[in-house]
Amino acid sequence: MGTKISVLIPVFNEEESIKELYDSLSSVLKREHYDYKIMFVDDGSTDSTYQRISEIKAKDKRISVVRFKTNCGKSVALTEGFRRLSGIVVTMDGDLQDDPEEIPNLLKKLNENWDLVSGWKFKRRDPVDKTIPSKIFNFVLRLFSGVKIHDFNCGLKIYKEEVYRNLDIYGSLYRFIPVLAARLGFKVTEIPVNHKPRKYGKSKFGSSRFLIGLFDFFTVLFLSRYFQSPLHFFGLWGLVAVMIGFLIDCYVLYLKITTGTIQNRLPLFLGGIFLILMGFQFLSLGLIGELITKSSNRRTPVIIEEDK
Repeated sequence: MGTKISVLIPVFNEEESIKELYDSLSSVLKREHYDYKIMFVDDGSTDSTYQRISEIKAKDKRISVVRFKTNCGKSVALTEGFRRLSGIVVTMDGDLQDDPEEIPNLLKKLNENWDLVSGWKFKRRDPVDKTIPSKIFNFVLRLFSGVKIHDFNCGLKIYKEEVYRNLDIYGSLYRFIPVLAARLGFKVTEIPVNHKPRKYGKSKFGSSRFLIGLFDFFTVLFLSRYFQSPLHFFGLWGLVAVMIGFLIDCYVLYLKITTGTIQNRLPLFLGGIFLILMGFQFLSLGLIGELITKSSNRRTPVIIEEDK
């Protein structure tokens, strides 16, 4: 029996791609003699995606599917898939742009004592309006996160079990999985992979993904550094604001004592008071943050069908 491996594929309205994806993927897995399982997570598709998967599943018992009632997003789909799988897991997108032929290369790199290996779409087959913002996004994230890879959001990745068991992804944080894994102490690397042009349909992600990605970027930086002790962040800036405000007001009071007037510096005096109040608010936020270690605002999928 060959290496045991599971392939996790979140899909949303990919009815035209399912059969072709299965054929190419199963061909590679059989050729390499892997002991494999393929799990599709249907993220609330409104077309016949689920029916296409069911047709394949009826012929191949190594196929399993989890179906959401509504679209919950890629992070939730990945989390639900990880929860049901074990051992080495490969993730890939369902739009045929990720090449199954790269799986043996990913596994080979993983066996070189890495915990997570991400694909790098070295020659990305996407329009300029996606490639240029992506390059900027990856450059900034590489600069601030310290994780030296070129493509953080490539859907084609391979994980050891201890990595995805410890990941906490929600919202759009799937874009930052290498950063989250590295912050947990896991060894992360990448290899160049073949990237195919989109064959059917269009991207499910609009231009708003860049603004959302920016917010999530700050979320990752904050959570990775201050999640366990938010007072370290809010407390620092709170103390800075209090000290600056205190020094400003001391200066104004000194002028009042020595000259008998504040010489039209009332706005400065009020600004100092404002900084002091703001500083105490930051300190209060830090104390509250110490009591709240995880957000409860997570969306839970309603699963209407699952393989037992």
